Amino acid sequence: MKNIQFSDFGKKLCGPSGINQLMDDIGKPLPKNIPVCQMGGGNPARIPEVEAMYRAQMEKILRCGDDFENLIGRYDAPQGRTSFIASAAEYLSKTFGWNIGPENIAVTNGSQSAFFYLFNMFSGTYTGGGGKTRKSVVFPLIPEYVGYADQGIETGTFIGIPADFSLYPDHTFKYHIDFEKLEQYLENHGDVGALCVTRPTNPTGNVLTDDEVHHLARLAALYDIPLFVDNAYGLPWPDIIFSGAEPYWDENVVLSMSLSKIGLPSLRTGIVIAQKELISALSRMNAIAALASGSMGQALAGELIGSGALVETAKNSVRPFYEKKSAYMQECIHNYFAGTDYYVHKSEGSIFLWLLMPALSITTKKLYELLKAQGVFVMPGEYFFFGSAPDGSLPPVEAHPHFTKCLRLNYARPDGEISRAVRIISELYRRNCT
Repeated sequence: MKNIQFSDFGKKLCGPSGINQLMDDIGKPLPKNIPVCQMGGGNPARIPEVEAMYRAQMEKILRCGDDFENLIGRYDAPQGRTSFIASAAEYLSKTFGWNIGPENIAVTNGSQSAFFYLFNMFSGTYTGGGGKTRKSVVFPLIPEYVGYADQGIETGTFIGIPADFSLYPDHTFKYHIDFEKLEQYLENHGDVGALCVTRPTNPTGNVLTDDEVHHLARLAALYDIPLFVDNAYGLPWPDIIFSGAEPYWDENVVLSMSLSKIGLPSLRTGIVIAQKELISALSRMNAIAALASGSMGQALAGELIGSGALVETAKNSVRPFYEKKSAYMQECIHNYFAGTDYYVHKSEGSIFLWLLMPALSITTKKLYELLKAQGVFVMPGEYFFFGSAPDGSLPPVEAHPHFTKCLRLNYARPDGEISRAVRIISELYRRNCT
């Protein structure tokens, strides 16, 4: 073709985006003389105990008759692998007392796919009642995960509520939901289709308190809309939570889980827990978009969930590993940034630190380019601020004082990479301070 023309859908999904930049940078090599520090992506660390657990499980599959051949040679149902779903439903219902069964769980090719389905099921154009309406998804705590920002098929359907924050004398800070602004927006806009949060929060490492989650759930019930909770780093697996928190589910909550951060990122296994009518719809959508979800992650993890081994490994190996890595990166930041104006978001979970540099005289997108030239890959903070209200009823997310002042740093990397990266970031910050 001499002149390729894309539809509006094609233009939106094929254009530049923060998530595309992130994934591209993970795979692109630098010249051989530049050592690389990959602080930008979301890839989890390799943890020997986790890998040994999955290796043993794979060896068991290989030893058992034609289990391996059946695993690689047959599609699962669009809802997911029956045995995996049964194990997950039984474990979650018994452990947390949730009133769920297999009909409340679906599996997708990663939670990223699940949210693409969910966002577009509950935002955009609705036809009915003799007319058309246009609904939005509201994100109560911006900055929020960059991977969401471009997932709406229709433009202008994501609304972000800029976060409140508290600064502390120890060079830390913490974001809070501005419930006053959120409740005012919900009261004055009947076009909200859903609420969405990550817990722990990507990019900041924030963990919404139990009270905040319960407050959001009450609002979802009041307005009869779903509350999407992305639990990719949370409980009961991978359990990368360092603060006191309890998992929560009710019939207004759509809880998303994943196997990526407990050692299986390449097997793309997302788990959605919701009321059965939504699971049925999600399964039909998955059949159209993907026929079925990949089976390997489900086959490896299903028995481990049922036996409790997955959760034990999360508790005894995964959480301590990341808590130690977080502490090390924080130590590096406090050492290298000493004497400058800086803050680190309180590290309560996930695999990221969120570094605030109030005196930065350039944007973090510009800082990103300077860092990349020295082999240090980070995620500029601007990408995590999205969803300005088109009607001006909320402060624009770009007006948040942290918009051009923050970096997301992945601390799942080796200590030497972490130390080198933080040192170079601090040096460039000192050169580009107001």
